Amino acid sequence: MSVGRAAPAAPYRCDPDLSRGRRFNEPPSRHRSAFRRDCDRVIHSTAFRRLKHKTQVFIFHEGDHYRTRLTHSLEVAQIARALARQLGLDEDLTETLALAHDLGHPPFGHAGERALDACLKDHGGFDHNAQSLRVVTSLERRYPAFDGLNLTWESLEGIVKHNGPLMGRDGKPLGPYAAHGLPIGITNYNASHDLELSSYASLEAQVAAISDDIAYNAHDIDDGLRAGLFTIADLNAIPLIADLNGRIVSRFPGIDEARHGAELVRELISYWIESAFSETMWRIAGAAPQTVENVRHADGPLVAFNPKARAAEQAIKAFLWEHMYRHERVVRVMTEAEGVVADLFERYSRHPDDLPADWAHGDVDGDEEAARRIGNFIAGMTDRYAITEHQRLFDSTLELR
Repeated sequence: MSVGRAAPAAPYRCDPDLSRGRRFNEPPSRHRSAFRRDCDRVIHSTAFRRLKHKTQVFIFHEGDHYRTRLTHSLEVAQIARALARQLGLDEDLTETLALAHDLGHPPFGHAGERALDACLKDHGGFDHNAQSLRVVTSLERRYPAFDGLNLTWESLEGIVKHNGPLMGRDGKPLGPYAAHGLPIGITNYNASHDLELSSYASLEAQVAAISDDIAYNAHDIDDGLRAGLFTIADLNAIPLIADLNGRIVSRFPGIDEARHGAELVRELISYWIESAFSETMWRIAGAAPQTVENVRHADGPLVAFNPKARAAEQAIKAFLWEHMYRHERVVRVMTEAEGVVADLFERYSRHPDDLPADWAHGDVDGDEEAARRIGNFIAGMTDRYAITEHQRLFDSTLELR
């Protein structure tokens, strides 16, 4: 099958008609599948709308054309649907997971996450993946019969473990959680609604995860070029990009820098999609899954880049780390942003009446619940609202530029 053509429905896809259902029973929709309904609920959530003013790399007021968490999520969804279509997977579930994967991110990107994690270190810390689960299971309050969005089990599973199992079959935490254990928000939820944290997620979730990598590597190159943090010539230090640049110049002699950068991003996205498709089909052929349960209990992930593409991706990540994420301009702004988050947390902790009325009042069982409530409030803030709140509560606020 050629890349780009829709494949027949695969037997190992997540079938919405065979969903494990929702935590709170609801009558099925007459017009939408269970996974399409999940996707629509994510799109209509307040947390999704707030992503439009949450940092990807650059603070929202640094320019109208840089990615935000919202535009990043849309780009992930576009790539993920393309891959899911080629692999015969459920596109609606894939889109749901692509759009929901960053719902738990606080303002100011990873800087805000670091700051909140430090503020909550005595209360379980902060993890954006756990916060995404918290958003869709409790913090969204739009329905009269339940808190959260009441998504299907398959959507919740994909949100929590799209990057792989969170613990081994021996019950020990894996990966980033090996040192300090699973986030409290995940363990507490899982105790009452088992998401089977020791198994892999569906292929739909794995596709959303690799599409996240494709999207942010490609668009961070685009944004870095736009910001003047590096040039097309600088990128030639990466063999894959040097090869692609050579082809672009050969096809379009005299192309200007802006158009060259846009063409490079398109070429990179196509390259990674084709690599992921071919490697995934090869792994599926070897594992021969017949059901989604076979996928969950496979010996490893089935969606991946081939070794050459993985090496190129790692080289690009290393380049971006040195030339973009650790660039003096970006580091300075993010350090100042961490200070804004820390200031707000400390202020609300000492003066809870400074919180909006619906967050300041109500029963709070001890310091831990109070701290977590403040963390939830700050995590939901946009960059703009966090800056506005800091200006309201403090005599001076840095411009973060």
